[in-house]
Amino acid sequence: MLGESVMDFEKSTLELLGRNSHLFEQDINKHDAELRDIIKGSRFLVIGGAGTIGQAVAKEIFKRNPKALHVVDISENNLVEFVRDVRSTLGYINGEFKTFAIDCGSIEFESMYEHEGPYDYVLNLSALKHVRSEKDPYTLMRMIDVNVFNTTKTIKMAREANASKYFCVSTDKAANPVNMMGASKRIMELFVFCESEFLSISMARFANVAFSDGSLLHGFDRRFEKRQPFAAPSDVQRYFMTKQESGELCLLSCLLGHNRDIFIPKMKGDLHLIRFSEIAIRYLHQRGYEPYICDSEDEARTRAEELIAQRKWPCFFFESDTTGEKETEEFYTDGESVDLDRFESVGVIVNRPIYDREKLDHFKESVHQMRISKSWSKADLLQEFRNLIPNFAHIEKGKHLDQRM
Repeated sequence: MLGESVMDFEKSTLELLGRNSHLFEQDINKHDAELRDIIKGSRFLVIGGAGTIGQAVAKEIFKRNPKALHVVDISENNLVEFVRDVRSTLGYINGEFKTFAIDCGSIEFESMYEHEGPYDYVLNLSALKHVRSEKDPYTLMRMIDVNVFNTTKTIKMAREANASKYFCVSTDKAANPVNMMGASKRIMELFVFCESEFLSISMARFANVAFSDGSLLHGFDRRFEKRQPFAAPSDVQRYFMTKQESGELCLLSCLLGHNRDIFIPKMKGDLHLIRFSEIAIRYLHQRGYEPYICDSEDEARTRAEELIAQRKWPCFFFESDTTGEKETEEFYTDGESVDLDRFESVGVIVNRPIYDREKLDHFKESVHQMRISKSWSKADLLQEFRNLIPNFAHIEKGKHLDQRM
């Protein structure tokens, strides 16, 4: 949050989430010597490394002194800030540290990989992560390209360069998906199972990462900075992790996960559901403001200046009615096998290489033909999703998050 050190930020985030300790602290401490031993002799490539989770895992690698750490991201500004942040907190390493402001789907990336590699570990954190990205067919197509096809492309590059391991991020929303973002990640998992026949790959399904770029909690920071009203659903409950925890889960999965393992936070007492509206109220109390509940967006907007001057903050809380919101959050399905004994705070979904290659090839070719034609609809893509995920329970409500304050 604004103006806080890293330690203060983590502490205040934990307080907002109703916790007083980090989820994976025991497992990180128990395996730290093993993690350090692997990292100090290895070369790492982190794709999408300037995003919230990408920065978190890159920092976890950096502070254990890797032989090489290269970070790729399409956002030049975020990369610059990442370097400044690392230099101002962790300093320097003995190994090679480089960043590249390029798209992992580009020719430039292919050239960089060929000349700067090889890498022992490739971690892919790039993604279109927002449920709202299914609102139009064009952004939805890019979501498929980034979440699915850039993943398979970079897996093949890693395999051809004899990498030891590939890691990529999925989402809790891939378990019994109801929105197309979650379904795109489930489709990614199916393609990964196919590619895992040739390269060891592990994944992680995440809970929401508190204050990740573009998230509703990150929006609280921006609204507070700009002295604007808060808006949040009052009926949606979610699990949250801190930024540090997101990096730790990636690190554990990448370095200690077996082929096709999907790491998840273990459901126990210190990871519980919390409402967005509840976090908003706690956030404002931390900053010395009393939430003032408004009856409409208009009231919240028009009374903002008046209320904030009285140390009250206008809030509009509402019941969710937009496409893609999942009623219950889950990390795995009844049909998946989960090992809850390997780690103290991490569950591991253990997968066999079960996939239908013919259906995967059909999906790939169908989407390719749509792109060539430069003509497709959301319904066209939805049909292709359902061909791969027959139980995909997508419900179109005709309203999206961009229509909310």
